[in-house]
Amino acid sequence: MGNDQFRINRRVLLGGMTASAMAGAMPAWAKAPALPAAPVVITVMDVGGALALIQPAFEDYAKTYPERASRIIFTKAPVTELAGKLKAQQSAGRVDIDIVLTGSDGLAAGLANETWLKILPDFADTFPGIEENYEPAALALHKAQGDGYGVVVNYYPSGPLIEYDPERVKKVPTSAEELLAYAKENPGRFMYARPTNSGPGRTFMMGLPYILGDKDPQDPVNGWDKTWAYLADLGQYIDYYPAGTGATMKEFGEGSRDIIISTTGWDINPRALGIVPETAKIGTLKGFHWVSDAFFMCMPKGIADDKAAVVLDLMAFLLTPKAQAYSYDEGYLYPGPAVKNVPLSMAPQHSQDVIKQFGREEYAGLIANNPIELPLKPDKMVLAFRKWDELVGSKKSK
Repeated sequence: MGNDQFRINRRVLLGGMTASAMAGAMPAWAKAPALPAAPVVITVMDVGGALALIQPAFEDYAKTYPERASRIIFTKAPVTELAGKLKAQQSAGRVDIDIVLTGSDGLAAGLANETWLKILPDFADTFPGIEENYEPAALALHKAQGDGYGVVVNYYPSGPLIEYDPERVKKVPTSAEELLAYAKENPGRFMYARPTNSGPGRTFMMGLPYILGDKDPQDPVNGWDKTWAYLADLGQYIDYYPAGTGATMKEFGEGSRDIIISTTGWDINPRALGIVPETAKIGTLKGFHWVSDAFFMCMPKGIADDKAAVVLDLMAFLLTPKAQAYSYDEGYLYPGPAVKNVPLSMAPQHSQDVIKQFGREEYAGLIANNPIELPLKPDKMVLAFRKWDELVGSKKSK
């Protein structure tokens, strides 16, 4: 996720409060404010790619409740612009973004800048039984990452996976050491994207401490000595680090890279869209642990009461099984639903057809038989990004 908001698919590839009141920006609501007497316009900002999965669910809400939302406006921006944009609006006393869809990177940036309203437990009346309804791994992310400021809307075990072309890679790396040896013997043929802007890149960075047996996989500053050394060594044989995952998929599909870092969704979706050959294969490295990821719904400080009421109601709607079934999409965040009891059979027929053709039978076993770890907490992730930029990314640029 991250700057994966421009997800490689045909839909995207083609393309008030006073300032003084905003300073505190904490509402006095004891529970969710009452729904407005007249419908309001809701503006959604997507900085991670979630709209590719759930925009139809937003549109269903507007059709079902026209008395609440007269219109829903969808906007997109790079995750790197999110915190600054919101902070500027809040300082000016004019917040025109009502709900933000983000990965853990944008969530972390917003927390660091104190731009989010706390949603839970403050408005728990809007989300009855929310914890019981989540899939276990999604619940763990919701509690550990969201911390009440972000509500998980989509979830997947993520990666890190290696994706390779079986015609060009005859000896497939099965360990970190073998991957490093491959990169050394085949300079420029392996690639991953900058972790700050890439879900697979970020997952690779966070998964290596488990694979390498580092001291503390949840402490990138004091516990990742092996990981930082490994990434620095690996970087000697990497041409450059793209700003987003899309570039790695494009170059892999064109044949200029032979092995890239991927996730379940970034494996399925680009093959379904013809960006990557259907014949591409995936693998894991010895010591593999899943590092899960999710999209979160966040509400900026400073939105008006009537809009806040509709946003909270909309968030609850997006967690219903019918809305969640859209998350299967074209495999972009496989499997996708964050709540229980949403089988693939509930998804639109097109989604069912894509998963049937481009999904992989081995995913069920990989998910069932390997540990699923939490990603770094937001403050730790910010530190990890800085360390990567300093120790790894600064050595290469394009």
